Amino acid sequence: MAVALGWAAWRWDTSPTQALGGACLLLFGYALVLAVEFGVMAWVNRSDPVPAPGPGELLRAWWQEVWVAPLVFSWRQPFRWRTWPDDVRPVPGRTAVVFVHGFVCNRGLWLPWMRRLRAQGRPYASVNLEPVFGAIDHYIPLVETAVQAAERLGGRPPVLVCHSMGGLAARAWMAATPGAARRVARVVTIGTPHQGTWLGHFSHQPNGRQMRPDNGWLNALAVRERALCPDGPYNRFVCWYSHTDNIVFPTSTACLAGADNRFVPGRAHVAMAFDPVVMDQTLALLDADDQVSQADAAPATTPPISP
Repeated sequence: MAVALGWAAWRWDTSPTQALGGACLLLFGYALVLAVEFGVMAWVNRSDPVPAPGPGELLRAWWQEVWVAPLVFSWRQPFRWRTWPDDVRPVPGRTAVVFVHGFVCNRGLWLPWMRRLRAQGRPYASVNLEPVFGAIDHYIPLVETAVQAAERLGGRPPVLVCHSMGGLAARAWMAATPGAARRVARVVTIGTPHQGTWLGHFSHQPNGRQMRPDNGWLNALAVRERALCPDGPYNRFVCWYSHTDNIVFPTSTACLAGADNRFVPGRAHVAMAFDPVVMDQTLALLDADDQVSQADAAPATTPPISP
């Protein structure tokens, strides 16, 4: 914004058109980048089995991301990420949540979720995945620390809610931590590149390379998961995916075999994390987990003895 205002002030006397045009390009040039992403996504998805979106759905998804992206990346994450701190007091009887964000993000992504959980009295823990451009395996201790905190808060297995690369960090943690599968009620992933993403071809960072399609790290992770749980390593996963995800594509790469794969139409990558259906149904799963845990904890009743 400072550069845009400086440009406009410098060029105004020479050419108001150049002043305003340059300022708009500086402020909204990212919308052109997003448009290119959506165009590439539509082209790559031609061979994907998930039905392709129509032009109207693509346009609406692009417009969603144009508004959501700066709110997340230019406001919540740099300036508001401490607004809702993690809970520290146990809340017996409530399943806690562990929030795991994605690539080049931080815990500020989850502020709308945190606000809703606080209103419901549900505890949560979160992570900041650092180093930002480190290997995904480096995030395993961070996830472990957050899971331990959530276990103390709820006194029962928590639910992991993960966006994008965060789902891969959760899978890496589960594959590397003995008994991890018994320590979580379920794992919810939102737009996670479980099979990699086409855009990963353009990243030269360690975690970016690990998100390339059919790369060695993803294949080795899947082998470890199947060895740990041959009957179905993804039975506790709920995977949200969309055919207008401008970061994770082809579309079906956000799904896992044997998981509860849930399609949400017409949602872009970041906007999907705040989709009302995604949020409402995920929170409903937490309520269901509460009821199951309470039923398991209830003492067994002994039938009356007949005289």
